[in-house]
Amino acid sequence: MTTDTPARLLTLLSLLQTPREWPGGELAERLGVSRRTVRRDIDRLRELGYPVQATMGADGGYRLVAGKAMPPLVLDDEEAVAIAVGLRAGAGHAVEGVDEASVRALAKLEQVLPGRLRHRVATLQAATTPLTSGDGPSIAPETLTVMASTVAGQERLRFAYRAGDGTESRRLTEPYRLVSTGRRWYLVAYDLDRDDWRTFRVDRVSEPFATGARFAPRELPTGSAAQYLRQSMQRRSDSYEAVVAFAAPAEVVAARLPGWLGTPDAAEDGTSCVLRATVSDSVEWLAVRLAMLGVEFRVREPAELVACVRDLGARLGRAAGDG
Repeated sequence: MTTDTPARLLTLLSLLQTPREWPGGELAERLGVSRRTVRRDIDRLRELGYPVQATMGADGGYRLVAGKAMPPLVLDDEEAVAIAVGLRAGAGHAVEGVDEASVRALAKLEQVLPGRLRHRVATLQAATTPLTSGDGPSIAPETLTVMASTVAGQERLRFAYRAGDGTESRRLTEPYRLVSTGRRWYLVAYDLDRDDWRTFRVDRVSEPFATGARFAPRELPTGSAAQYLRQSMQRRSDSYEAVVAFAAPAEVVAARLPGWLGTPDAAEDGTSCVLRATVSDSVEWLAVRLAMLGVEFRVREPAELVACVRDLGARLGRAAGDG
């Protein structure tokens, strides 16, 4: 019989988080207690915010249902390893939809993983290779988790950084947010040595170190980190302005475009739209990305993108046997 009430509650919660209904008698047998004790433990879980639903019947049953709030989850070893491996695989590339929240979740999970499970996660990831991956540069998940931890904990972050021209430097920053553009991760932070806000490509960061020094967050010059990153890209010399017209409603195009490209402007008739975006990726990449949207479009600017789309169309036509 389990006499340790907290341990018994955790075991009961772990069982209830399995998507099935548990008869009261089976729970009592699993826990080594009476059915009356099971009912009392169920009431304790409800007081803690877990929505446990009871069903009537000869034996009665219990199941965990969706509630208004997200109470803490209890994971067994295999579940914890599976989630950590999945989050690490997604965090390694700036996969669209795997944003800062996912990285924060990974940082929290790895912080509490026992050493034996952390070793299993690292071993499993090292022994597997994904068939496909994002087309952006890969990043060590440890780099992202350290950064996410300092963002959440408002802790100064030190790291080595390699600029686009190859210049190496050491940076001491007050990290503000991690931003995923769909292909790359960026860190928006206040650079203490330069006394100004900066954006850093995370794939150019190495040796990230949480200093332990806390700071009071500064006010960002723009409304959001994503907006600041967008403006920072506009100031870069290797970026260009792209103007593309689509023969489809703005909401349809917006749902298929990477979020970092912005939102297209709807035409008055509501059946077409125009996208104006600042892009730092190659025109070849943008041409392919536009072709994958599955809607008719026409490139207006720049001339380099117009030529690239024309060449791509001709090449695909020849590949299909046209002409």
